Amino acid sequence: MTTESVPADRAVFAAKHRDGGNSASMPGKVRKKFRIFSVRGGMDLPFLFLVFVLVVIGLVMMFSASYANASYYMNDSYYYIKKQVVFALIGIAAMIGLSYFDYHHFHKLAIPVLIFSIALLGLVLVTPAINGVHRWLRLGPLGQLQPSEVAKFAIILAFSHLISLNFSRMGTFRYGVLPYLLILVPVCALLIKEPHISATVIILALAAMVLFIGGVKLHYFVISFGIVGAGLIYLIKFSGKVEYAGSRIAGWKDPLSTYQTKQSLYAIGSGGMLGLGLGQSRQKYLFLPEPQNDFIFAIVCEELGFVGALIIIILFAMLVWRGVSISLRAQDKFGMLLGTGLMLQVGLQVVLNIAVVTNTIPNTGISLPFFSYGGTSLVILLAEMGIVLSISRTSSVEKT
Repeated sequence: MTTESVPADRAVFAAKHRDGGNSASMPGKVRKKFRIFSVRGGMDLPFLFLVFVLVVIGLVMMFSASYANASYYMNDSYYYIKKQVVFALIGIAAMIGLSYFDYHHFHKLAIPVLIFSIALLGLVLVTPAINGVHRWLRLGPLGQLQPSEVAKFAIILAFSHLISLNFSRMGTFRYGVLPYLLILVPVCALLIKEPHISATVIILALAAMVLFIGGVKLHYFVISFGIVGAGLIYLIKFSGKVEYAGSRIAGWKDPLSTYQTKQSLYAIGSGGMLGLGLGQSRQKYLFLPEPQNDFIFAIVCEELGFVGALIIIILFAMLVWRGVSISLRAQDKFGMLLGTGLMLQVGLQVVLNIAVVTNTIPNTGISLPFFSYGGTSLVILLAEMGIVLSISRTSSVEKT
């Protein structure tokens, strides 16, 4: 069979990865067929449907949870939902656009994106604090940018890129541990300086999961992350440099002493099996602080009850399962690692957010994907779903 008779996507894939992904060595005939945007094959429709369903439900619940606060503090009941809808439309446009983008090009973008994210983490430290912490960059009329959201994507992308290039050498310390520690140390140091412990924990967890999937030796894995975890625990518990984290642990041990946690548990308990009805929450009327943000799931439980909350959890589980299935059937290790890492981020944040709202773990300030108010998080999250859809175009998974 000649190169001309091979389907374009397979010929490109074979030529790109025969020498570790260097497109410069591709044969001339194949190089002409190499496109930035890929229209080969359809995107995964079940995955796309689940994303749209969660976005719509998230917007409805965000409006229901936010309009009382928006009316009282902003004098406009639609203040939060108007912004969130705009961000959702931008995110959906990015998702659709990236679904046509050949995800292999992210190989070239991995290191620049990582450097850019570290620069943002450094820049936010020299800007004025917001609510006593350095977590947001003001963008004038565009709102605020949270660099930690960019860092999550950058870590997944950079790790997927490096692991795919060194997959056969992941059993060594030099290639399987050292490069990733050199990336994690400055990123986590900058996040702790903000301080933003919850983002630090999420990034460490995502890094650990991607490395584990990438084949790092178990003893290297345990030793490296054991040391990092011990250092983080020491910083929180004993150093006194992150005092708010210690107070949150104390509040977790005695939930009724913490106003926000107490109101969250009241909301969940009053919802019962079927809930009070959409829009009928009582705790959102200035009892539960900022219900449109990290504690929106408490309003979901109050208005939709156990049954509604369970349906939403099932939808998230289906989305993560479908995304991981697509990624595991990707044509190359880079696609597999990148897609799986992005879906693990969604699943991890859902689990941690619900755990916080129910006081299973201390309050860590983790948003609920597609539901919590926040433009940076929603746009980046939808863009990441677009990358998974791009992977699905050449994945062997059934798309209907």
